[in-house]
Amino acid sequence: MWTIKAKFIQFIYQYFYPYLTRRLRSDDVLFLNYGYEEDPPMGVPLSAADEHDRYFIQLYHRTATQVDLAGKRVLEVGCGHGGGASYLMRTVHPACYTGLDLNPVGIAFCQKRHHLDGLEFVKGDAEHLPFPDQSFDAVINIESSHLYREFPRFLDEVGRVLRPGGHFLYADFRFADTVAGWEAQLANAPMAELSHTTINEQVVRGMERNSQWWVRAVDRLVPAVLHRWLLVNGYVLVWRVYQDMQSGGSTDYRMYCFAKA
Repeated sequence: MWTIKAKFIQFIYQYFYPYLTRRLRSDDVLFLNYGYEEDPPMGVPLSAADEHDRYFIQLYHRTATQVDLAGKRVLEVGCGHGGGASYLMRTVHPACYTGLDLNPVGIAFCQKRHHLDGLEFVKGDAEHLPFPDQSFDAVINIESSHLYREFPRFLDEVGRVLRPGGHFLYADFRFADTVAGWEAQLANAPMAELSHTTINEQVVRGMERNSQWWVRAVDRLVPAVLHRWLLVNGYVLVWRVYQDMQSGGSTDYRMYCFAKA
């Protein structure tokens, strides 16, 4: 079972994510998360250029602003196409922000697309972070860790690169049959949990607001010769994720804040 999982993860990182970036970069897709909206709506002030990514941005905003990042050294592990990194650099004003991802095509896209003082992107492995001990005041990880081969190893690395008093700002999901193991791994992390909340409702609401975006993105990702298959299976897959996030479904999505002693 583990061998099958490891091979699947390797496929995702080695082939699927680079393919995804190549297919979507011409459309300037900057976010890869499901989205987030509250009730009443958050109403985060956004520039005209950011507005069409509102629901993706709001997940970053809510996760990152659990603490004050102004003037801090921030690392994002699993930065994707860099939209969250750019937004946070421009709005919460860290001293510097490093986005790391294992996808070399994605990092090349970020380096070409996002140009801000203090913002950099590097290729690297979440389970072997290429930074010295105590390099950062905060580590951000959003909707990425469910694909890590050794999640406890990642948590150890986060603890290693955080300075004392630094924060781990984290949002991700797990299926119901793995939640207990996830909780145990988080309880053994080299950091203290300050807070956590289940955000299924907010993510579902974000997906609803982003429904047309998902239709366009799935169309864009699948070659024309497979569009007939897509109509039968692709949209069904997205719909299934949406259903699994509903109350009583098989997916548990949470947001956490940890601090290193």
